[in-house]
Amino acid sequence: MAWGYRPVDRDQQFLLPLDMREWLPESHLVWFVIETVEQLDTSGFHERSVLGGVGRAGFDPDMLVTLLVYGYANGVRSARQIDRLCEVDVAFRVICAQDGPEHSTISRFRAAHEEAFVQLFTQVLGLAAHAGLGRFGTIAVDGYKAAASASIDANRDEGWLREQARRIAAEAAAIDAAEDAELGAARGDELPAELADPTTRAAKLRAALQELEQRKQAALEAAEQTEAEGAAAGKELMRRVAAGQKTGPGKARRVDEVEVARLRLARAEAAQQAKIDAGRARRAAARQRGETALGRHPRPVEHYVAVRHAHQMLRRAVQRQQARDAVQEQPPKPPLRVNVTDPQSRLMPTRKGWLQGYNVQVGVSGDQLIVAVRVSQHTNDSEEFIPMMAAVQQASQLFQAAGRDDAAVGVVLADVGYATDANLVAPGPDRLIALASGRNQHQAAVHEPTQGQPPDEATPREAMRHRLRTPEGAATYKRRGATVEPGIGNLKKIISGLSRRGLQAATAEVNLAAAAFNLLKIYRITSTTG
Repeated sequence: MAWGYRPVDRDQQFLLPLDMREWLPESHLVWFVIETVEQLDTSGFHERSVLGGVGRAGFDPDMLVTLLVYGYANGVRSARQIDRLCEVDVAFRVICAQDGPEHSTISRFRAAHEEAFVQLFTQVLGLAAHAGLGRFGTIAVDGYKAAASASIDANRDEGWLREQARRIAAEAAAIDAAEDAELGAARGDELPAELADPTTRAAKLRAALQELEQRKQAALEAAEQTEAEGAAAGKELMRRVAAGQKTGPGKARRVDEVEVARLRLARAEAAQQAKIDAGRARRAAARQRGETALGRHPRPVEHYVAVRHAHQMLRRAVQRQQARDAVQEQPPKPPLRVNVTDPQSRLMPTRKGWLQGYNVQVGVSGDQLIVAVRVSQHTNDSEEFIPMMAAVQQASQLFQAAGRDDAAVGVVLADVGYATDANLVAPGPDRLIALASGRNQHQAAVHEPTQGQPPDEATPREAMRHRLRTPEGAATYKRRGATVEPGIGNLKKIISGLSRRGLQAATAEVNLAAAAFNLLKIYRITSTTG
């Protein structure tokens, strides 16, 4: 029995529309990206010519920018994949007008215009401002670890790097000596292949050693600064303890802890002894008047609860100091290691283990527009809050310059990873930084609620803890997860890992991805309202 299937005739000829604008509907994303790039200032991409091959004119930089932005908006970052799609995908063929560049041209163009891609993100923010996006009343800051284009097994210590450098230098010297013996003065003056090519292993080793020296110098300067800050904090702590003032939590509590505990014990003993002496004097005066002194006798100094508590704190401080001394007597920590594939990348701790990569910081507005992005080598988030807060303020100023009077930063929200004394008191907009995990933060607000403003004498942490336990503070901080987490999740669909190596290259690539992310937001809002 025959079935009435549609015929499959692969030999028939098709006639595509002559106008490429009829290949895709008017509402397609590709037309929006093309029109947007035409509105931007792309002069930074025209500063260097882009060759199209031997004897050919260069490719239009605006076309290459459009190709990359559209590719990243669809999660396609590989230059080879973009090259392939320029042959088989209608939208990519429309962008390049069926004259697709090779993957090497795309890759070189992306590498040659790192600063221009950073400026591209800023220009897209300006378009978002005119489109009505960007609610700055609530800004949430968070980060994620992006894998670098480097193997975690390619980390080496200084000894290995120097040994390899010595071995390569010895091999080069042996080659020079052999050529001198064989050719003499007629050998020519060209360098050996190992030294002529800047991308050889020797160049990578030199770059790794240079990065290692910079890290060692930075660690030394950080240690000196920490020691100076610790000394100043110790003096301030001793002054406050001697004056009977609150010291609060923080680094200063770990400075000369035993001496502080002894000073507090002495104060407690002196205070109780003063009560005992006052009681004796009061009873003696009553006896002289022939009266009976009322009131209890003060407890002996050694039995007074505050003195016993101070003794207990002193014992604990001594035990902790002994434990620290024991740790210092242990063998030194392993030497610094650097990755020979991408020396500027770092080993990053994650919930799933260690990752070789960078720390990507993102600032997201209330309507999930990315208003600030930053790539760093810090393994934790605490050192990134102040730079991210400055980047958020710069974005706010950009929106205000575009005529937006509703772009003032209201409150910046951050999780416990940013909780340091410096971040709590740094100049800038209002902020709510969690001091505990999300569950504990919520439990404290439910079971230990407070009202009003923090006490005037409260430390920065005490004041922040008070604010987070008020109904207003708890409700505001609760918006953090719903603001920044979806933004990071969608950005990671575009760029979960990095294709290019080096901090500057990674920064340019993340800015390109964030620009594509924001363009998608603008496209969706304008397509629904228009």
